[in-house]
Amino acid sequence: MKAAALMLLCLLSTAALAMEPGERLAPWTLLDQFDAPYTLNDETRILLVARDMDGAKLVNAALEGQPKGYLEQRQAVFLADVSRMPRIIASLFALPKMRDYNYRILLDRDARIAPRYPAGEGEVLWLQLEDGRLAQQRTYRDAQALRQALQQAD
Repeated sequence: MKAAALMLLCLLSTAALAMEPGERLAPWTLLDQFDAPYTLNDETRILLVARDMDGAKLVNAALEGQPKGYLEQRQAVFLADVSRMPRIIASLFALPKMRDYNYRILLDRDARIAPRYPAGEGEVLWLQLEDGRLAQQRTYRDAQALRQALQQAD
């Protein structure tokens, strides 16, 4: 009986993570790599989510060579889940490197926000938004495909 209840609870929690088109994303505020706050708002058209280092590397590769402000021009933001990174590694190595990037990275240091979005290991979740509501979602495992999608989002 306990096993059946546990299984039902797991299924319900998984279903809760699935997002449906038309669903409004709850607003949140995170700090970027420069400790500047950003609040998700109705102006955001694209939310890119990486839940691990491999996903973040995909975004970095897709944005390589792009000018400063490239994401902002597309009303896009990049959310990186860095909660699994040891704080000492983050502060001594990762954050200084991130500050050299010419795009903003919203850092979910405590896994408060990123778990809301069903991005898998080694992939980037693209959430297309309209007035704060989910229009569509897709995933990318290839930096070139993500780069092309961003170019077309112009």
